[in-house]
Amino acid sequence: MKLIRTSHIRREFYKAVGYYLGVVWPILSTMLVVIVTFGLIISYLEGWQPFDGIYFGFVTGLTIGYGELVPKQGLSRLLAILLGFNGVLLTAIFAAISVRAIETAVRVTGADK
Repeated sequence: MKLIRTSHIRREFYKAVGYYLGVVWPILSTMLVVIVTFGLIISYLEGWQPFDGIYFGFVTGLTIGYGELVPKQGLSRLLAILLGFNGVLLTAIFAAISVRAIETAVRVTGADK
């Protein structure tokens, strides 16, 4: 096995992450806009402050779910479910980017030989 500096592999990994984030940026930015928009709609429907709605959108979309803000309206709950699905897709995209960046870094540095 060839001895390779970890700093070189790490540098290649971050370069690959930057590249692949650039490739999927239109998708990611749309998903982030959906989280903010749904959060604002939910805050309006529930009578919350706008920042609370955005906070709820990200906590729900990132599948954290602290539970301190809970929608009561039917439409708000439906939007919260859609936020959850959006968050699962967002997480999957980040995982795919990370895996692909690791593969690229290993291939470029020759660490797999």
